[in-house]
Amino acid sequence: MTKAPHYPGKPAPTPARGLRFFPLLLVIAALAGCGGQETVRQTRPAQRAWPVVAPDNPEAANAVLMRAISLVGTPYRFGGNTPEGGFDCSGLVNYVYRDTLSLSLPRTSRDLAAFQGPRISPERLAAGDLVFFGASGNVSHVGIYLGEGRFVHAPSTGGTVRLDHLDGSYWRDHYTGAKRVLR
Repeated sequence: MTKAPHYPGKPAPTPARGLRFFPLLLVIAALAGCGGQETVRQTRPAQRAWPVVAPDNPEAANAVLMRAISLVGTPYRFGGNTPEGGFDCSGLVNYVYRDTLSLSLPRTSRDLAAFQGPRISPERLAAGDLVFFGASGNVSHVGIYLGEGRFVHAPSTGGTVRLDHLDGSYWRDHYTGAKRVLR
Protein backbone atom coordinates (compact mmCIF):
# COMPACT_ATOMS: atom_id res chain seq x y z
CA MET A 1 0.00 0.00 0.00
CA THR A 2 1.48 3.36 -1.03
CA LYS A 3 0.67 6.41 1.03
CA ALA A 4 0.21 9.90 -0.33
CA PRO A 5 3.26 12.10 0.20
CA HIS A 6 3.50 13.87 3.55
CA TYR A 7 4.46 17.07 1.73
CA PRO A 8 4.00 17.48 -2.02
CA GLY A 9 7.12 16.18 -3.72
CA LYS A 10 8.45 14.47 -0.57
CA PRO A 11 8.11 10.78 0.37
CA ALA A 12 5.84 9.87 3.26
CA PRO A 13 7.67 9.21 6.55
CA THR A 14 8.02 5.56 7.50
CA PRO A 15 6.23 4.76 10.78
CA ALA A 16 8.56 3.54 13.51
CA ARG A 17 8.13 0.04 14.85
CA GLY A 18 6.79 -0.31 18.37
CA LEU A 19 5.95 3.37 18.69
CA ARG A 20 3.14 3.92 21.17
CA PHE A 21 2.13 7.17 19.49
CA PHE A 22 1.47 5.83 15.97
CA PRO A 23 -2.15 7.14 15.92
CA LEU A 24 -0.79 10.48 17.12
CA LEU A 25 1.67 10.55 14.22
CA LEU A 26 -1.23 10.10 11.83
CA VAL A 27 -2.90 13.15 13.40
CA ILE A 28 0.35 15.09 13.04
CA ALA A 29 0.59 14.15 9.37
CA ALA A 30 -3.03 15.17 8.81
CA LEU A 31 -2.47 18.53 10.49
CA ALA A 32 0.83 19.24 8.77
CA GLY A 33 -0.88 21.50 6.28
CA CYS A 34 -2.95 23.31 8.92
CA GLY A 35 -1.98 26.49 10.62
CA GLY A 36 -3.24 29.09 8.20
CA GLN A 37 -0.79 31.67 6.99
CA GLU A 38 2.87 30.69 6.89
CA THR A 39 5.45 33.41 7.22
CA VAL A 40 8.41 31.33 6.02
CA ARG A 41 8.31 28.09 4.11
CA GLN A 42 10.81 25.71 5.66
CA THR A 43 12.74 23.39 3.39
CA ARG A 44 15.11 20.64 4.31
CA PRO A 45 17.76 18.99 2.20
CA ALA A 46 17.56 15.26 2.82
CA GLN A 47 15.15 13.80 5.34
CA ARG A 48 17.11 12.79 8.40
CA ALA A 49 16.16 9.57 10.15
CA TRP A 50 15.17 10.68 13.64
CA PRO A 51 15.54 7.99 16.29
CA VAL A 52 12.39 6.96 18.09
CA VAL A 53 12.83 7.40 21.83
CA ALA A 54 9.99 6.38 24.11
CA PRO A 55 9.07 9.10 26.60
CA ASP A 56 9.58 8.37 30.30
CA ASN A 57 5.86 8.98 30.91
CA PRO A 58 3.95 7.98 27.75
CA GLU A 59 0.50 8.93 29.07
CA ALA A 60 1.60 12.44 30.06
CA ALA A 61 3.50 12.88 26.78
CA ASN A 62 0.45 11.81 24.78
CA ALA A 63 -1.78 14.28 26.67
CA VAL A 64 0.72 17.11 26.05
CA LEU A 65 1.01 16.28 22.34
CA MET A 66 -2.72 16.01 21.76
CA ARG A 67 -3.35 19.34 23.47
CA ALA A 68 -0.50 21.07 21.63
CA ILE A 69 -1.67 19.76 18.26
CA SER A 70 -5.23 20.89 18.99
CA LEU A 71 -3.92 24.46 19.21
CA VAL A 72 -2.40 24.50 15.71
CA GLY A 73 -3.85 27.50 13.90
CA THR A 74 -4.26 29.66 17.02
CA PRO A 75 -3.00 33.18 16.27
CA TYR A 76 0.36 34.38 17.56
CA ARG A 77 0.24 37.22 20.07
CA PHE A 78 3.26 38.56 21.96
CA GLY A 79 2.68 37.86 25.66
CA GLY A 80 -0.33 35.68 24.80
CA ASN A 81 -1.10 32.66 26.95
CA THR A 82 -4.64 31.50 26.11
CA PRO A 83 -6.33 30.00 23.04
CA GLU A 84 -8.81 32.89 23.04
CA GLY A 85 -6.15 35.61 23.21
CA GLY A 86 -3.43 33.89 21.19
CA PHE A 87 0.01 32.61 22.16
CA ASP A 88 3.64 33.50 22.06
CA CYS A 89 6.07 30.58 22.18
CA SER A 90 6.49 30.31 25.95
CA GLY A 91 2.82 31.10 26.55
CA LEU A 92 1.91 28.10 24.39
CA VAL A 93 4.30 25.81 26.30
CA ASN A 94 3.03 27.05 29.66
CA TYR A 95 -0.61 26.71 28.68
CA VAL A 96 -0.22 23.15 27.35
CA TYR A 97 1.64 21.82 30.39
CA ARG A 98 -0.58 23.64 32.88
CA ASP A 99 -3.82 22.61 31.10
CA THR A 100 -2.93 18.94 30.65
CA LEU A 101 -0.76 18.16 33.69
CA SER A 102 -1.26 21.09 36.11
CA LEU A 103 2.49 21.63 35.75
CA SER A 104 3.63 25.20 36.36
CA LEU A 105 6.68 26.17 34.29
CA PRO A 106 8.71 29.38 34.01
CA ARG A 107 7.14 31.98 31.68
CA THR A 108 9.97 32.93 29.28
CA SER A 109 11.89 30.77 26.82
CA ARG A 110 15.16 31.76 28.51
CA ASP A 111 13.85 30.75 31.95
CA LEU A 112 12.43 27.51 30.53
CA ALA A 113 15.87 26.65 29.13
CA ALA A 114 17.39 27.21 32.59
CA PHE A 115 14.61 25.24 34.35
CA GLN A 116 15.46 22.05 36.22
CA GLY A 117 15.61 18.88 34.21
CA PRO A 118 18.21 17.14 32.12
CA ARG A 119 19.48 18.58 28.85
CA ILE A 120 18.75 16.19 26.01
CA SER A 121 20.89 15.52 22.95
CA PRO A 122 19.04 15.54 19.60
CA GLU A 123 19.46 11.76 19.30
CA ARG A 124 17.59 11.27 22.58
CA LEU A 125 14.62 13.60 21.97
CA ALA A 126 11.31 12.10 23.09
CA ALA A 127 7.75 13.33 22.67
CA GLY A 128 6.99 16.14 25.10
CA ASP A 129 10.57 17.45 25.38
CA LEU A 130 11.08 21.19 25.04
CA VAL A 131 13.27 22.33 22.13
CA PHE A 132 15.05 25.71 22.21
CA PHE A 133 16.32 28.09 19.56
CA GLY A 134 18.34 31.29 19.56
CA ALA A 135 21.62 32.85 18.51
CA SER A 136 24.96 33.75 20.10
CA GLY A 137 24.28 31.52 23.10
CA ASN A 138 20.96 33.22 23.92
CA VAL A 139 17.65 31.34 23.93
CA SER A 140 14.82 33.28 22.30
CA HIS A 141 12.30 30.62 21.23
CA VAL A 142 10.81 27.34 22.50
CA GLY A 143 8.60 24.59 21.11
CA ILE A 144 7.27 21.15 22.11
CA TYR A 145 8.88 18.16 20.40
CA LEU A 146 6.36 15.75 18.85
CA GLY A 147 8.57 13.02 17.40
CA GLU A 148 10.20 12.23 14.05
CA GLY A 149 11.97 15.60 14.08
CA ARG A 150 8.72 17.62 14.30
CA PHE A 151 7.75 20.23 16.87
CA VAL A 152 4.81 22.54 17.55
CA HIS A 153 5.37 26.21 18.38
CA ALA A 154 4.05 29.76 18.11
CA PRO A 155 6.62 31.27 15.74
CA SER A 156 6.08 34.95 15.08
CA THR A 157 3.90 38.02 14.83
CA GLY A 158 1.33 37.63 12.07
CA GLY A 159 1.62 33.83 12.19
CA THR A 160 -0.18 31.04 13.97
CA VAL A 161 0.73 28.06 16.13
CA ARG A 162 2.12 25.52 13.68
CA LEU A 163 4.16 22.38 13.14
CA ASP A 164 7.71 22.60 11.81
CA HIS A 165 10.65 20.26 11.34
CA LEU A 166 13.94 20.58 13.20
CA ASP A 167 15.71 19.96 9.88
CA GLY A 168 14.27 23.17 8.41
CA SER A 169 17.21 25.44 7.60
CA TYR A 170 16.25 28.20 10.05
CA TRP A 171 15.47 25.82 12.94
CA ARG A 172 18.54 23.64 12.31
CA ASP A 173 20.81 26.73 12.28
CA HIS A 174 19.28 28.24 15.44
CA TYR A 175 18.79 25.08 17.55
CA THR A 176 20.36 25.57 21.01
CA GLY A 177 19.25 22.42 22.86
CA ALA A 178 16.42 20.58 24.57
CA LYS A 179 15.13 19.85 28.06
CA ARG A 180 13.05 17.02 29.42
CA VAL A 181 10.36 18.14 31.84
CA LEU A 182 8.17 15.01 31.79
CA ARG A 183 9.19 12.16 34.10
